[in-house]
Amino acid sequence: MNLCSIASGSSGNCTFIGSKHTKLLVDAGISGKRIENGLKCIEIFPEDIQGILITHEHSDHIQGLGVLARRYHTPVYGTAETLHSILKMNCMGCIPKELLHYVTPDEPFQINDITVEPFAISHDASNPVCYTFQADGHKIGMATDLGKYDDYVISKLTGSEILLLEANHDVNMLMVGAYPYYLKQRILGDRGHLSNENSAGLICRLFHEKLKYITLAHLSKENNYEDLAYETVRVELNRFMDGRNSETMLSIAKRDMVSDMLSTV
Repeated sequence: MNLCSIASGSSGNCTFIGSKHTKLLVDAGISGKRIENGLKCIEIFPEDIQGILITHEHSDHIQGLGVLARRYHTPVYGTAETLHSILKMNCMGCIPKELLHYVTPDEPFQINDITVEPFAISHDASNPVCYTFQADGHKIGMATDLGKYDDYVISKLTGSEILLLEANHDVNMLMVGAYPYYLKQRILGDRGHLSNENSAGLICRLFHEKLKYITLAHLSKENNYEDLAYETVRVELNRFMDGRNSETMLSIAKRDMVSDMLSTV
């Protein structure tokens, strides 16, 4: 299986997941045109996408959804609460009901050769989920937009060979930054976003010998920067790995450009 971040950050998120027989997107939080161009960069035709899996209804995850779904008649997956919230948005336009597929946390489903499992996350949205993907004995796990992690989240992501995980903010940058107090509290709360430090802690809980790649995602433009997120996680992971170097497995999902394609094989 393959993973490629098309865009990642507080301004928009979209990720490609692929296998031998299946091509999927997780979220469509940038314009349809940018998604089309991003897919072109990795030699994927938008009309070949067989499903768009939505994590939740915030704009940085659905901006291009209506355009793509209508233009290519692409099936859309999400919890009932998420999809109902999306359909109420005037900016989304009409999405044909036959394209909508409701998912339930902890109930895996099949899209061709990929087994998709939604799992619940703690975020201030309508029944949000993240997803894991399994095919041909390999597993990819994704988790962003979660204010906290616990044993349940860890159990869902355990065994992933590729991880795309949130490292949204540096706590010190957030606290001294220009955001109003209520927004700082929202981000720091249990239904907000993972800090660099918490992301490092989650990664250490998920580390195993077959883990190949870790991509840090959903970085805040105002309260984080790539080098800081990378170094915070790298130092903690190297300590956990007892001196072994983690640099070959650790990367940052780019905000405004397509990242490298990562493969489980």
